[in-house]
Amino acid sequence: MTHTLNILKNPNLNLTAIVDKNTENISKNLGEKSGNFSIATISAEQLSSINIYSDFADYLNAETPDACVIAVHTNLHYKLALQALEAGVHVFLEKPFCLEIPEGEHLIAVAKEKNLTLMIGHVVRFMPAYLTLKKWIDTEELGKLEFLSLSRFSGLPVWGQWKEKQKDFGSSGGALFDLVIHDIDYAQWVCGKPDHITAQCLPGKLSNYDYVTALWKYDLSNLVVKVEGGNIFHAVFPFQAAFTARFEHASVLFSGKDPDHIIVTTDTQNRMVPAGDAMEGFSCEIGYFASCLLNNRPPLICTPESALQTIQICNRHI
Repeated sequence: MTHTLNILKNPNLNLTAIVDKNTENISKNLGEKSGNFSIATISAEQLSSINIYSDFADYLNAETPDACVIAVHTNLHYKLALQALEAGVHVFLEKPFCLEIPEGEHLIAVAKEKNLTLMIGHVVRFMPAYLTLKKWIDTEELGKLEFLSLSRFSGLPVWGQWKEKQKDFGSSGGALFDLVIHDIDYAQWVCGKPDHITAQCLPGKLSNYDYVTALWKYDLSNLVVKVEGGNIFHAVFPFQAAFTARFEHASVLFSGKDPDHIIVTTDTQNRMVPAGDAMEGFSCEIGYFASCLLNNRPPLICTPESALQTIQICNRHI
């Protein structure tokens, strides 16, 4: 529903169809809480001219889309992305890319062979607060980054088909690949691939790694990155994401407890920096995907190669 809303809002995109194996979910979930957050209401009238399919192959045979957004459970990513690419369709694929490295490599090869765009939905790279932090890291306006802590927690997901995934233990990748991956991807984007990872994982109801805590270290600097998160908590536990960072000349804090501000502190003062609206990340990523298609250029952000490296780093935590 989040992607539907942002496609409808984007003047460069035209939504032609929605595919859901349970088509009744489409009307039932209009305006409802979607995952860890609520989205603006989508009216039935807005979808009245949109074709509805229960099978992706039937849709690809019936219509000729330029692109598709694939937002399904992890174990279907490879199959559906491959179907779309082989049909000559550009693909925006939700994270995580693929749990199996050879599957990701094959999708990259097919996209290149057919000259198609394949982009992976690591939305944190587009969220304003995290973009502000990246700017500070890149410009060193607060000095060199010395320590970065990223955290992300939620209750056990039971919406949608998540209850079924408890029976299919491990198929979603668990919190490591489905939740904590946001921060693992962001950390490798802004800090680079770590030389050393010390990690501890705990099992939950979805996988053997539904809680993760890790320290990353680098041979050529004293930088330490801490990543922590999981979904081992009870279902209505409130979603929360945060980062803290120490630079040479200041420390910064962002938390879901005050989502509107980033706190920048020195030894003598605090100042509040606007954090922006995290929901903008979803509209910005789909807008960026559209701009890549319109300008016939490959994405430089959220490339499949980078997303595959994120999967490789996730595996190093197990």
